[in-house]
Amino acid sequence: MKRHLSKAMKVVFLTIYLMVMVFPLYWIVITSLKPQKEIFSFPLKYWPDHLSFQNYINIIKISKFHIYIANSMLISLSAAAVVVCIAVLSAYVLARFKFRGHRQIMLGFFLTQMLPGFVALAPLYLLMSRLDLINTRSSLILMYTVGLIPFSTILLKGFFERIPSSLEEAAMIDGCSRMSALIRVIMPVMLNGIAATFIFAFVQNWNELFMAVLFIDNESLKTLPVAMNSFVMKFDVDWGAMSAGTVLSVIPTIALFALAQRFIVEGLTQGAVKG
Repeated sequence: MKRHLSKAMKVVFLTIYLMVMVFPLYWIVITSLKPQKEIFSFPLKYWPDHLSFQNYINIIKISKFHIYIANSMLISLSAAAVVVCIAVLSAYVLARFKFRGHRQIMLGFFLTQMLPGFVALAPLYLLMSRLDLINTRSSLILMYTVGLIPFSTILLKGFFERIPSSLEEAAMIDGCSRMSALIRVIMPVMLNGIAATFIFAFVQNWNELFMAVLFIDNESLKTLPVAMNSFVMKFDVDWGAMSAGTVLSVIPTIALFALAQRFIVEGLTQGAVKG
């Protein structure tokens, strides 16, 4: 009896938790499909009387939404790819070699995760200005890459430590160089971890706002979060356009997670505990 009661309580708790988590997503989708007058109607309507796609039509026709998505996609993919390439090499070195300053480097990586990013915005802006990178996609790619390397290195280091060093040693005995052994033997084994790290970096870049607002002022170079921020006006918020933009903005990340779900689950599980 106690066992059945415990299971029933778990089901009820998980059902309530799921509803709490899903309801904001449902409300955003429904708001994006409401006519403007129904968005502010009272009492609240949990389902619109008339479904309308006018909000989607407005943001696509009036704004340069397709340009914002293209900019975000280019910057996010480029930065995530560079992050993974650098983090793989740095994590491999930290996992396989012990040298003077090893602990200090790891401590420095951890400390960077404790500092809020906005504290460095002013000096970063001066740096980008002197490098003549303001209003360029390169500035965001560079900043996103630098910002994500520490955490990505820490994440990938855990994957490397789970793989026995005997694998690359055997490959080196067969004639491979260390770099060749890393690329041809080790990286295929930890493909799940690399995929999980890439997706993490992509999502972080896709959602980043502060640096995009600071470094980009040219309308044709703005990213999606900056475009979403523009719907918040001085005395009003265009909730219909913002909701429609939010729905469109999450489609690429949902598609990416759906395609790489197996890699994410296996990768994060493998990297959770050191073998």
